Amino acid sequence: MDKKEWEVQAKKFGRKLAMLRTERKVTQEDLSWGMQVDRTYISLLERGLRNPTLKRLWQISKVLKVPLTELVKF
Repeated sequence: MDKKEWEVQAKKFGRKLAMLRTERKVTQEDLSWGMQVDRTYISLLERGLRNPTLKRLWQISKVLKVPLTELVKF
């Protein structure tokens, strides 16, 4: 996968994360608190500027109460 394609996938993930979060009425602040990270990290994820580790994906799934696999279906 080249860099451009990876950037596209990161943006898709970010849009999916934002959609799941807002559907559940969870703020970036709430999500960051549940994950014990700074709110700016959530913002960077949602804009496709950061790539989450498996640990972070697991934390997101727990806070949003969605299966981990749902986070990467886009």
